[in-house]
Amino acid sequence: MSFFARFTTAAVAAVGSVLPAVALSASLTIATTWGPGEEVPDPRAGYNGWMSNQSGVTETLMGIDYDLNLYPRVAKGIEQASPTTWRVNLRDGVQFHDGTPVTAQAVADAITAISIEDTPGHNARISALLDLASVSADGDAVVVFETNSPNAAFPWTLSEPGIAVLGPASDAFPINATGPYVFKEAVPKQLYRAEANADYRQGAPGLSEVRIVVAGDPASAALAFEAGEVDMVINYPETDFERIQTDGAQGFASPTARLYFYTVNAASGPLANPLIRRAVSLAIDRQGIVDAALSGVGGVPAGTVFPDGKGWAADIPAVYDPAQAEALLAEAGAVKEGGSWMLDGEPLEIDIVTYSGRAALPPTAEITQAYLQAIGVTSTVKVGEYGASNDAIADGSADLFLQAWVTTPQGDPGAVLEALLKSDGGSNAGQYANPELDQLLADGRSNFNHDARKAIFDKVQMIIAEDAAMIPVFHVSQTNVARAGLSGYAVHPTETYWVTHETTLAE
Repeated sequence: MSFFARFTTAAVAAVGSVLPAVALSASLTIATTWGPGEEVPDPRAGYNGWMSNQSGVTETLMGIDYDLNLYPRVAKGIEQASPTTWRVNLRDGVQFHDGTPVTAQAVADAITAISIEDTPGHNARISALLDLASVSADGDAVVVFETNSPNAAFPWTLSEPGIAVLGPASDAFPINATGPYVFKEAVPKQLYRAEANADYRQGAPGLSEVRIVVAGDPASAALAFEAGEVDMVINYPETDFERIQTDGAQGFASPTARLYFYTVNAASGPLANPLIRRAVSLAIDRQGIVDAALSGVGGVPAGTVFPDGKGWAADIPAVYDPAQAEALLAEAGAVKEGGSWMLDGEPLEIDIVTYSGRAALPPTAEITQAYLQAIGVTSTVKVGEYGASNDAIADGSADLFLQAWVTTPQGDPGAVLEALLKSDGGSNAGQYANPELDQLLADGRSNFNHDARKAIFDKVQMIIAEDAAMIPVFHVSQTNVARAGLSGYAVHPTETYWVTHETTLAE
């Protein structure tokens, strides 16, 4: 059966069935380490769509289920009319929060703005994913997308949280969306608040209010939870996860597609040499980092970008070989003197930067520093803000940038790799460039055969490993905690879904 034939009427009916209404319960306050940047954070701009999607305010045309399968969400179905033409049929009876019906023209208008500069909804990252020539309405119920070139990932792209189904904004509904919760206010870097949408098509939500509050770091969020100031913490510190459950908290831990990895400065400094990049990779004992930084609650050493069991991982083991690392350093022209490596007459030094938004990031960087020291490579670690760390790797003042990304946020393997490693990728701060990799990523977009795409992305992963284009460290389980009484919640493998209309919290 073809991929698109799976969207049958029966399947759509099952996804969109109306469930019994649930009596409203308490509000739910969730602590996390990042939050809105504006008083009205347009879901299409930046990564605002993640929070609006996670809080149940916005919905997308397509969705990703807990097995990383694609399903129609606000859409009723999708069909490919030509290699570059997609027709999306809208579900019947969907209303915006202001009570007006969702129409194909409203959807087309909202999505068109993503690709128009100087509009509130503009997003260059998402525009590149969509690669749209045009968006139009065919009547009230069909949205027609024309892409500039064939794009096998397009249906999956429509699950990107930033491609939210939105109607015209107003003072009463500044984010006029379709989800079970209605946006009410945001305080930049502090609070995102939404209230129940009693007219939600799948039944009344189980919570009266959802509040997302911003903690400075995971430790601060954990303290707020223990003080009773919040009901739930996303990304609870792994080292305390087991203990907090013995005190009566509910623990939620499940593997996700999130990868902790190093972006390398491939444009300048010692890591511009692929031999030295490979040496650094081989010097890292990934299992040792998992054991120390994650306290055994759900990390797997990563030899490649995608985790096993998520459909796209190539068979590339995580290798720890300090002797081979030293051999590669020697091959790169470094000389070991008095236990330390010298390169071009100067000490070989590697500057590592990261940020504190996730509890495991700083210790992972520090343990990496220790492993490098063990083979005679001096390194420094600087923990700052995400943006400052990204700037440091981009301007050449750092060599390694430890990050943590979901590698298949739309269920498809191409988007994140294009952003991180394509020569013109929007998040390619390390300025890695490889024409062969660029061509393979383009081929992965244009090929509609799943087995052929799998072979393409296997080869992509082999190039990444052989060239140390980035250095994977571990795949992680998300660890969240909540007070007793939370139901209708589970960790989603893309981490983009938190609250649904079925989520409740007992008083």
